[in-house]
Amino acid sequence: MLPPHLTRNDAELEIIKAIAAGTEDPPVLMLNLNRYKPSAGFPGNGLHRDYIAGLEAFLPAVGGKILWRHPVFGQAVGDQPLDEVLAAWYPSHQAFLDLASAPGAGRNYRLRAESVEYAVIHRCPGDQAPYCP
Repeated sequence: MLPPHLTRNDAELEIIKAIAAGTEDPPVLMLNLNRYKPSAGFPGNGLHRDYIAGLEAFLPAVGGKILWRHPVFGQAVGDQPLDEVLAAWYPSHQAFLDLASAPGAGRNYRLRAESVEYAVIHRCPGDQAPYCP
């Protein structure tokens, strides 16, 4: 069970499951917007270091990988204080769903719950170049 601040969007998960069960299950990019607890040691120390190391170690079990991650210095517009933006790529929606049962997932989800204060994950196309008009 996830803590309330990391609650999954059930409607979106049903969409992901339907795509995974379909005849076409394209790659997917999950854009993670994270704010860490003060005790997490962001950037790169303590719980944050352990969480990222665990994520990098167990994502390949489902064919996924971190494409990039960057610290956030502030918001020019809006009010969503974040510490880090992280792009995780998966070869399919099913791979994203399989992450929960991948080796190391339990430990990593625990570290995530201990270190992340706020998170939003956006589902984006993973099979095309970024849109730049």
